[in-house]
Amino acid sequence: MISLYCWMIGGLFAISVYLLLSQQLMRWLFGIVILSSTTNLVIYVCGRHLSAIPPFVSDENTALQLANPLPQALILTAIVIGFGLLAFALVLIRKVWLSFNTLDTDQINTAERKVVSHRHELN
Repeated sequence: MISLYCWMIGGLFAISVYLLLSQQLMRWLFGIVILSSTTNLVIYVCGRHLSAIPPFVSDENTALQLANPLPQALILTAIVIGFGLLAFALVLIRKVWLSFNTLDTDQINTAERKVVSHRHELN
């Protein structure tokens, strides 16, 4: 089962890197979201979550057999932070769309150069 998780993590990481290398800002945003989810999955797998072991202490269980609650807490925190990053990035992308009418980074760079050169000509 762990090898399946490893292949899935590798595939998701490759997809996110591919999307992050795109020139379109929406693809870049989707790459960030997938990378965030992949990181959560890595934390989950590294935490060795064993469903057969109960997360509470009984007379029969020793401290070494307990489920680790730290990865679950880290994943919950990462989900909240990822949602905040997604909301902030969506607002920025909307502002770029309203300013330049495109989400292509090459066209945005060209439009910025025209604005800067026009400002220098006015001075």
